Amino acid sequence: MDTTDEGSSPMGDFERNKDQVQAGIQAGASLVGRIAVIITDAIGSVVKEVGDFVTDAIEMREAARAARLDEATRSPEIELDDIGPDELYG
Repeated sequence: MDTTDEGSSPMGDFERNKDQVQAGIQAGASLVGRIAVIITDAIGSVVKEVGDFVTDAIEMREAARAARLDEATRSPEIELDDIGPDELYG
C-alpha cells in the first residue's frame, strides 16, 4: 500500500486553499488592526498637543492682561513736561 500523496484529492486541495485564504485574510485583518491603532494613537497625540498649545496661548493672554491691569493700577502717569532737569535726580 503506497502512502505517498501522488494524487491529491479534490477535498484536500480545497481545504489547503481554504486554509491559505483564511491565513491571508487573518494576516490582513491583523495588519489593518495594527495600523488602526497607530492612526488612533497619532490622532490622540495630535489632539493633545493642539490642546496644550491652546491652553498655553490662553494662559499667556491672561497673564498679559493681568500685567496690563497691574501696570495701570501701580504706575500713575507722570507728565514729564512739568518736571525740571534738577528734579529728575531727586
